[in-house]
Amino acid sequence: MSTSANGSAAGNGQGALTASRSTEVNKLDRVVIRFAGDSGDGMQLTGDRFTSEAAAFGNDLSTMPNFPAEIRAPQGTIPGVSSFQVHFADYDILTPGDRPDVLVAMNPAALKANVRDVPRGGTIILNTDEFSKRNLVKVGYDTDPLEDDSLAPFQVHRVAMSSLTQGALADTGLGKKDAERCKNMFALGLLSWMYHRPTEGTERFLREKFAKKPDIAEANILAFRAGWNYGETTESFATTFEVAPAKLDKGTYRQITGNTALAYGIVAAGQQSGLQILLGTYPITPASDVLHELSKHKNYGIITFQAEDEIAGIGAALGASYGGALGITSTSGPGVALKSETIGLGVMTELPLVIIDVQRGGPSTGLPTKTEQADLLQAMFGRNGESPVPIIAPLSPADCFDAAIEATRIALRYRTPVLLLSDGAIANGSEPWLVPNVEDLPDLRVEFASEPNSDNGSGEFWPYVRDPETLARAWAIPGTPGLQHRIGGLEKADGTGHISYDPDNHDTMVRLRQAKIDGIDVPDLEVDDPSGEARVLALGWGSSYGPIGAACRRVRKLGMPIAQAHLRHLNPFPHNLGEVLARYDRVVVPEMNLGQLALLLRAKFLVDVHSYTKVAGLPFKAEELQNVFADIIANLVPEGVK
Repeated sequence: MSTSANGSAAGNGQGALTASRSTEVNKLDRVVIRFAGDSGDGMQLTGDRFTSEAAAFGNDLSTMPNFPAEIRAPQGTIPGVSSFQVHFADYDILTPGDRPDVLVAMNPAALKANVRDVPRGGTIILNTDEFSKRNLVKVGYDTDPLEDDSLAPFQVHRVAMSSLTQGALADTGLGKKDAERCKNMFALGLLSWMYHRPTEGTERFLREKFAKKPDIAEANILAFRAGWNYGETTESFATTFEVAPAKLDKGTYRQITGNTALAYGIVAAGQQSGLQILLGTYPITPASDVLHELSKHKNYGIITFQAEDEIAGIGAALGASYGGALGITSTSGPGVALKSETIGLGVMTELPLVIIDVQRGGPSTGLPTKTEQADLLQAMFGRNGESPVPIIAPLSPADCFDAAIEATRIALRYRTPVLLLSDGAIANGSEPWLVPNVEDLPDLRVEFASEPNSDNGSGEFWPYVRDPETLARAWAIPGTPGLQHRIGGLEKADGTGHISYDPDNHDTMVRLRQAKIDGIDVPDLEVDDPSGEARVLALGWGSSYGPIGAACRRVRKLGMPIAQAHLRHLNPFPHNLGEVLARYDRVVVPEMNLGQLALLLRAKFLVDVHSYTKVAGLPFKAEELQNVFADIIANLVPEGVK
């Protein structure tokens, strides 16, 4: 169904926006909206503001930004399309949604790149001003989709957003080009009206964002109000929609992205440990926001050092740990490769160090702005020699806070580098975060060596005397009187720390370092199996948690029992993992790689797991995993039949 809008964008008064026209209100439990346009059209800002409105209203939500790697991709082309998808609901949701119920397309390229994802009957709102013959030809349209019947399966609203925005700003003194740039706020205003979103927060945000350019702030607010008033006055939109607030656990919530949550977790870890934090890093997509956020928190003892390259960044971080602080470094896959030698040095010197790897599509430069989970084997084995490190993977944006604290706990307690594997979907995605009580955070304080510890009566300090429980070596701050010692990349003698080339000592030290990692205390793996009758286990790690969980919910609604478990600790594995795997007839492992976790599980537990893989630069969809799980369950051999 297609409708043509002829309403005006009048009514730009400065009072609160209040609906006066009577419309049919359709109450929904969930909606998925995707804003799409050129990378310079402000789609990320538009989506983020709508998300903030949904969060302020009390909805549960999950988002998926998707944008090109180029700073300014070719205008009007499919490779240059930037989109932002937000899924909001009145109940607990796990993913940004498989398909958009509403697509806002700012030009033909945005329509062509995204229309295949819109379900039949879905709503498409088009900026008709951009559907010129030149723009249509640029993306390969032979005919105008506004004129042919290709959009007949959808509810199409034609809105001249560019010209309506320019008309609304005609008296501001802005040039035509500058006025046209505000069209994203027009779209935001229209969608805010359609879904009864609060508007005060967006206007306040715009005034704060453009505080030094009040004319630009007011222009954007006028465009936002024009979009809202357009919906209010035009007859094209006869229905509005309401999604009630979600029933979340009591507490204080805020919308948070994965990278911001990582930064907050690092700040909290510094406070709980009493140590100064040094982030030694080099900017790289999609990890740079960790640096940007931490640089705002110097008042919490955070030092941020933007080095000249990846190697210098991790070198500074390891040096900070040697000096008695906590070193952190952040990067993505290509940077981990460059940092590998220093990670090995951290293993040999047995100093605490947290390496944050926000994974992206690879290899090499790969897909800088797209997500992937393909660094697991690099994290496990990407160093020379026997060089074991613990590996932790957060499962959602909000979980990044706890994962950062857990990585720090392990690094400090066991004196080891720790790799934290986030990814682009988690880093840039957002969801509500229940702000924890400080009293509930773990105590991460450490005891530095304060006196000689040799067992031969020499009165010397031996840096490789170990804690019998954790096998962690003594950590002495350089310059402490009487605690002179030597550490470095050459193999050291057990206990004394003197340089040693003795074969038996090397064998001992290699095994001690491995035993230390193997002995890390990690929680047992929990399994969600509501019926207790499942014969199939869906096992994931990292950002696959949401799609796997949503797919399991769907499969259970079909009457098919399925169990779900998710690994946060990937090295060492939870101690009960082998027992859990043995309970089920089939174990399915979805991964955004070619089966790296599946490879590790087969090698360690001799379990013939079913590997389902995807490397498209995008997260799994719940629908595709539902089909995979349902097919496996349906084809199980009946119990008792050989």
